Order: sequence, then C-alpha cells, then structure tokens
Amino acid sequence: MALMARRLVQLYAGLALYGLGIALQVASGLGNDPWDVFHQGLSLRLGLSIGTWIIIVGALVMLLWIPLRQRPGLGTVSNVIFVGLFADLFLALLPAPQAAPARWAYLIAAILVGGFATGCYIGAGFGPGPRDGLMTGLAARGHSLRAARTGIELTVVAAGWLLGGTVGVGTLLYAVTIGPLAHVFTPALRIRGLGKAAAERPEPSGA
Repeated sequence: MALMARRLVQLYAGLALYGLGIALQVASGLGNDPWDVFHQGLSLRLGLSIGTWIIIVGALVMLLWIPLRQRPGLGTVSNVIFVGLFADLFLALLPAPQAAPARWAYLIAAILVGGFATGCYIGAGFGPGPRDGLMTGLAARGHSLRAARTGIELTVVAAGWLLGGTVGVGTLLYAVTIGPLAHVFTPALRIRGLGKAAAERPEPSGA
C-alpha cells in the first residue's frame, strides 16, 4: 500500500511538473519543444488553449495505439488528462518575462524541470505517455525507434511551425538535452521494488 501511494504521488507530481515545464518554455518565447510547437500552432489557428490541445492530441495519438496493439497504463491516461490541465494552469499563473535574461531563465528552468519531471514520471512505472507509446509501437513493428521518433517529431514541428507555433533555439536546446537529463534523473527517481522494465520507457519526446 505504501509503495503504491508513493508511486501515485510521484506520478502526479511528475505530471504537474511536466505541465510547469511546458508553461515555462512557452512563456519564454524562445522556442517550444516539438510537440508543443504543434499544440501552440493549433491553439493559434483553431482557438482553444494550448493545454486543451495537449489533451485532444494526446487522446487522438492514443487511438493510434489500437492498430499497433499497445496497451495504455494509468500513467498513459493520466498523462493525456493532466499534463494539459497543469500546462494551462501554470500559463495563467506565470508572469510573462520581458527582458532577455528572464526569458532565458524561463527556458533553462523549463528544460531542467522537464528532465526532472520525466524522471518522476518514468520512475513511477505506470506506463508510457501517449506520444512515447506511439514511437515504441512503431518500433515494435520493425521500424527503428530513433527513426520513428525523428520522423514523428519533424512532422509535428513542421506542421506546428506552419500553423504559427514558436520554433527557436529552445526547440533545439530541448531536443539535445532532454534525453541526457532524463537518463540522469530516471535512475535517481526510480522507485525500488519495481521491476526494471516497469520503470523504463524510451527517450522522451514531450508530453
């Protein structure tokens, strides 16, 4: 019981922090992570908030799991619902940075928070997020995991940019740092008592 309680606390703390990281990066204006370029572009073109689009896109991506025979876990469903809610909450609460040093502080904090949040989320061992599950599903059908990730992220960032989402140095910085940060934080935050496989997922690609 105590182990399950700790896993649940860590899962939802990780999702809340993930939402905070998204909000910080979007507010910085220096470039979103690839998926949030897409979510922001949809928000700008079609209305609704960025967080709402995170939820909608996450749910649609999870539907793609069906032909790939992927099975969602509690973490998958919670990711779909809560990351977008927390992103919208923190976007409403955070002051908009104006000066360049403040914008860079937001960006750096966003990436560090995102890496820590990923470690919390993976370490809880409740299953992959919808976007990561799509990549692993494609990889299980004979595609390279790296190729699947690259293809998907290039597609969403290009579509998001065409829709008006913010692409910039933050997009590149996130892409090259989130994997190493996750590899640092995940072992440190992995809950003992779980099987190794239960607390692992591929290099993260965003919410």
